[in-house]
Order: sequence, then structure tokens, then C-alpha cells
Amino acid sequence: MTDTIRPPLPEFDMSRPLFIFDGVCVLCSGGVRFLMAHDKSDRIRFTPAQSPLGRALYVHFGLDFDETYLLVDQGQAYARSSGYLRLCAILGGGWHLLRIGAIIPECLRDWVYRIIARNRYRWFGTAGYCALLTEEQRKRLL
Repeated sequence: MTDTIRPPLPEFDMSRPLFIFDGVCVLCSGGVRFLMAHDKSDRIRFTPAQSPLGRALYVHFGLDFDETYLLVDQGQAYARSSGYLRLCAILGGGWHLLRIGAIIPECLRDWVYRIIARNRYRWFGTAGYCALLTEEQRKRLL
């Protein structure tokens, strides 16, 4: 079996982790608002999956943005439940406590994640592109 040739990793500032989210999903945008509010040290960068950088990263890592958000940290992609566990490690402090979720098998964590991801528009709705973010929060987007 041959490896698939992936397009090169697009150029972007990799000095901090990058969280790529669905910019029209109310749940996703609300989650980013929450993360931005709790990321007091500005450790994480954000970009919508619909942006040129977001699309290029999904293509590079061979993922479909309809199936998962994407966290890129030190050139490595994290998605679904393992991405959230990595995010808790990056945020540090009390967020480390949430990493206890790692005791649940990844297949079960990702099964729940897939159910929510598949139904996110129906359960939570959609909004205009990054409409839920404040002007100050939009300035943090790449």
C-alpha cells in the first residue's frame, strides 16, 4: 500500500497552537468564544475552517471539517476527543483536571463526539460567518 501524498503544510505562525473551528456553527463558535474568554494568556490562535488557512489545513491533514474541528500543535493535528484532551493540557491550570476523560476509551469518546458533530446544525443551529464572536475576538483570528 502506498502513502498518499499530502499537500505541504501551509505557511502560518506555528509558535502557538491553532484551533480551527466551523465558523457558521453556533455550538462551535460559542465554544471558541468560551475558549477565548478562558485563554487569559493568549496561548491559542484561532481560525475558521472556512478560511483559506483552515481549508488548507484540513486538506493537508486529510480531514473533513464536517466531521471534526482541528487543533494543530507543533505541526501535529489533533481532532475529536483527543484534541480536547490536548487543548486542556495546553490551557493548563484547572483544565488539567478534565484530562481525566482520557480514562474513557477513545472509541467511546469519539462515538459521542461524532453524534454531536453530525447533529450540531440541527440541535444548535447556524449563524453568519463568525457572527457570534465580538469584534475584539475576531481580531484574534488568523
